[in-house]
Amino acid sequence: MRILVVGGGGREHALAWALKRDFPPATTLFAAPGNPGTAQLGTNLDISATAVADVVAAARQHTADVVIIGPEAPLAAGLADALRTAGIPAFGPGAAAARIEASKAFAKEVMVAAGVPTAPSRSFTDLAAALRYIAGHAEPVVVKASGLAAGKGAVVCASRADAAATARAMLADGSLGEAGREVVIEEYLSGEELSVLALTDGRQLLVLPPAQDHKRLGEGDTGPNTGGMGAYCPVAPPLGGDRLIDRVRREVFEPTLQELARRGATYSGVLYAGLMVSADGTPYVLEFNCRFGDPETQAILPGLAPGVSQHLLDIAHGAWRPGQDTLRAQRAAVTTVLAARGYPDAPEKGVAITLPADLGPDVLVFHAGTARDQAGTLRTAGGRVLSVTGLGGTVGQAARASRTAADRIAFDGKTWRRDIAWRELRRAGAA
Repeated sequence: MRILVVGGGGREHALAWALKRDFPPATTLFAAPGNPGTAQLGTNLDISATAVADVVAAARQHTADVVIIGPEAPLAAGLADALRTAGIPAFGPGAAAARIEASKAFAKEVMVAAGVPTAPSRSFTDLAAALRYIAGHAEPVVVKASGLAAGKGAVVCASRADAAATARAMLADGSLGEAGREVVIEEYLSGEELSVLALTDGRQLLVLPPAQDHKRLGEGDTGPNTGGMGAYCPVAPPLGGDRLIDRVRREVFEPTLQELARRGATYSGVLYAGLMVSADGTPYVLEFNCRFGDPETQAILPGLAPGVSQHLLDIAHGAWRPGQDTLRAQRAAVTTVLAARGYPDAPEKGVAITLPADLGPDVLVFHAGTARDQAGTLRTAGGRVLSVTGLGGTVGQAARASRTAADRIAFDGKTWRRDIAWRELRRAGAA
């Protein structure tokens, strides 16, 4: 079997790792563009993930049996559509369905039509209209770029003045480029965040064990938003319990898929619901993503029993029979992200990395913003550099394994949080 993984981050390294774990050694893996981690599992192709025609050509050239698309940008650009048109099975939604992430305004429209719990909101392309709306809005106010902003487009503003400044930066100053040409202004929701992902062919659903992301740069959930500084899985009841997951299936996933199908955008792939679970247990949708989360994937996949990759291939080939409603984690996993100095604004690149080979049997290291120079030295090449996943029988054990390994990896300016899974550990009384 020949499989092409599209993307070059920690998520794609984790997907490649799971594919290599689940299928025979004869399986040949390609990654476009990949990273030094995927290079250890297969062959990297020097092709941008968003170069749709080039990826299709590479899939043909290397006779790929299936293409697994990792990031949101190529999905929004229609890569899955182009591959299917070329007769190549692909895992990931078409561009019409990927709008559920590519346009937060569209996602809100779908949720309202489907009756999915979400915060009241309005969308704006005109700054003056946005400012008038903000002037009459209760504080705090949430301002979101409607387009793709690498996880950094949502701003919780403590005051109307801050919200007005944020809207002005996006709509007038172009602080987020095309992503901020339309903004969504919504009511602030309180509660605890949860990431719930489901595999789907548009009709059937297989819900993966819930995870929790840590979006803020600093410990104690302080500092600016990032693409994610760590995650853990599973999340214990009641927050991540069966009752909540059943509600997410019935109140979030099923009506959303039905509404997308009604609009002629049948969804196939993985659908990620970023939730705020309120004190009364209602799962409010903060956002939808049209792909696996990063860093959630690096925590979810290692904790699952081997075989999850088969679901991806069967969905891509249109022959999926999941046989169950949910997958449960077999082990706890905690992922700590190591970021470069200056992240998320201006990460430092080209810094040498010391990555010990003997981090232990319960540790996995997934590459993201790394590259090798001509001498073969591993160096930083992006904001989020490495994801360090620790495994254990409990979240506490997994957290200790992750922290210990993360501490041993060295590069100048290493930025990381030592408190990933802190809420879970506090609830469990663990350290």
